[in-house]
Amino acid sequence: MNAEQLQPWRWSYRADPRALPLADRHYNRQKIGSPQFVPPGRCVVLLTDDADALWVTSWPIAAYVQHAWAGAMVCSLFRREPACPHRASSLITAAVAATRAHWPDLPALGMVTFVDPRKTRRKRDPGRCYRRAGWTPVGCTKGGLIALQLLADDFPPALPARPPYAYGQGDLFELEAAA
Repeated sequence: MNAEQLQPWRWSYRADPRALPLADRHYNRQKIGSPQFVPPGRCVVLLTDDADALWVTSWPIAAYVQHAWAGAMVCSLFRREPACPHRASSLITAAVAATRAHWPDLPALGMVTFVDPRKTRRKRDPGRCYRRAGWTPVGCTKGGLIALQLLADDFPPALPARPPYAYGQGDLFELEAAA
């Protein structure tokens, strides 16, 4: 299998117009229509070929974080449209692998995400797709969001995201051999 078959994600960026509609439909979006949809600071932004799934990893500076997992990377946005052919848990694992490829020196606290059980589809376990991808519930925020964490030791092996979308012209850059 080649990397394209293994990695559904392509590199994107914090103001990608193809990703904006997905960001606008995410429940934590604060300014719908704003061209940038990523918090300030370091980030990894990933988008599928058909722009039917979007992932954002943020890595804020710990001194500016006000939750209990300061120092951890944060999945600040994950949106998968219903027509997306990939399972949500598989997309999460692949996004974490792409994040690891970009930032191989992982923080000990790994990555966290926060799920609002009042704004997601009602399920037995809020954040179920994260749980299926190996994330563990580790508490709640003061605002009632469920915190899920993937420790650095539990990250999947690094698998780089594919080159940015080239609007029907093929890949913008050659893929480097996966390590």
